[in-house]
Amino acid sequence: MDLQAAVEGTVLGSYTFDRYKSEPGTAPVGTLDVAAPEEGTTRAHRATLKAAGTIAEAVTVARDLVNTPPNDLYPGSFADRARELAEDAGVDFEVLDEKALARKGFGGILGVGGGSSRPPRLLRLRYRGPKAKKTVALIGKGITFDTGGISIKPAAGMDEMTSDMAGAAAVLASVLLAAKLKYPLEVVAHIPLAENMPSATAYRPGDVLTMYGGKTVEVLNTDAEGRLVLADAIVRACEEDPDYLVETSTLTGAQKVALGNRTPGVMGEEEFRDRVADLARATGENGWPMPLPGELRSDLDSKLADIANVSGQRWGGMLAAGHFLREFVADGVPWTHIDVAGPAYHTGSPWGYTGKGGTGVPVRTIAAVLADVADNG
Repeated sequence: MDLQAAVEGTVLGSYTFDRYKSEPGTAPVGTLDVAAPEEGTTRAHRATLKAAGTIAEAVTVARDLVNTPPNDLYPGSFADRARELAEDAGVDFEVLDEKALARKGFGGILGVGGGSSRPPRLLRLRYRGPKAKKTVALIGKGITFDTGGISIKPAAGMDEMTSDMAGAAAVLASVLLAAKLKYPLEVVAHIPLAENMPSATAYRPGDVLTMYGGKTVEVLNTDAEGRLVLADAIVRACEEDPDYLVETSTLTGAQKVALGNRTPGVMGEEEFRDRVADLARATGENGWPMPLPGELRSDLDSKLADIANVSGQRWGGMLAAGHFLREFVADGVPWTHIDVAGPAYHTGSPWGYTGKGGTGVPVRTIAAVLADVADNG
């Protein structure tokens, strides 16, 4: 028996979210006992059992956040919940509110969040493990609800945009996981949070935003907002000179067109991209490496600014978004982006250990990356 798979599959398959039901149901599985012959119970088995339980718990944390409706989960309340979880896990926590974001020049986060009555936030969580030799920066997109802004989405399916903070949920869960498993790493999570709403104060197609670090972006579509908040966070994370940078988000509908609803697209610096994609497949989260063809970069040229936030054509949308993000990564930092637009939220019938709603993808991939870096550098 694969002990880790058995534990993770049982916990994830029995997950329910009934917090908003007037009559909550009974959990399908109350307890799980794992039996083994005494001579077969080794320190390695116990370590595997602990890791599997902690990873499964982290996935449920991410699922709970994704499944929480947007009237209850918005930038401020997400920050409050993250603070509680960080304190419980002994993780350092910092938050920048809208005033601090303005003072420091986080133009992407402020631009996207400017249309909402609930202002944006930027969280920084830091865990430093024993004998930490490597630093891994994690970034997760936290759009707590995405209407598309002025470039408004169709009404059909817009309710699913409660999941547009799945990247932030996964990154929060992952840094807590690293602390609980005491990985010998420094793990620093940067989580930009905003609600993308249309209003008299919303940013517009045609605006030019000055991002953190000074690069300017011409906004051609306000529904390509995730890359704007991620760009601010990427520049901030790179100031700390991490050994690796992993970011994740529900980045593009083009991911679903290219790979479907169960396979994340993995982009970035080729060697690290392939390493992450291999680990994603080993965990069962099915990441697939995607190229960043050089000829697509010119599609993001802007007549007004350093770069535009979308290309002028419909082809290769996920890859164009990858090119955009790469512009903000510091030279020499191995980085990867995991696009989970489809895999982060399941709307169909249950399959395997995946029910309806938030899936927790890519928590297990990030956990595997952290463990791999801890073991192999």
